[in-house]
Amino acid sequence: MACWLYEGMLMFAVVFVAGWLFSTLGQMRDAMDSRRHLLQAFLFVVFGIYFTWFWSRGQTLAMKTWGLRLVDRHGAPVTQLRALGRYLLSWIWFLPPLAALSLLPFKVSGGESVVLIAGWVVVWALLARFHPQRQFWHDAWAGTRLVASRPLSR
Repeated sequence: MACWLYEGMLMFAVVFVAGWLFSTLGQMRDAMDSRRHLLQAFLFVVFGIYFTWFWSRGQTLAMKTWGLRLVDRHGAPVTQLRALGRYLLSWIWFLPPLAALSLLPFKVSGGESVVLIAGWVVVWALLARFHPQRQFWHDAWAGTRLVASRPLSR
């Protein structure tokens, strides 16, 4: 989970640059611009490219820092197609609470939204305890797993 949180901090830079590029080229005037949903779709694609590219090479920067590597079930490097599948499946960490929030018939405050999303993330993380190898379910479904990797010696 620490690697996951560190990855989130690194993704802030990716969001910043991609959002700036999109809003500059698309001449967006403010955050409530009608192209807001197009920006969200663009960021979804940018994230997909980022994670697919890094995972197909074994590690993101955060994974290198924490000594983790992504491999398939047999320990072989992950293909780009499998990395893309893992990316799509990893959205299960966020989509259920976001869908629930969008379907609620009443407005929910920002704090309540954070509690709902964070609560789901904790529950989903705890469900890994029920997997025979104690791995996250999106990894099991994608046919991938995280393994410890040795740091490169100099």
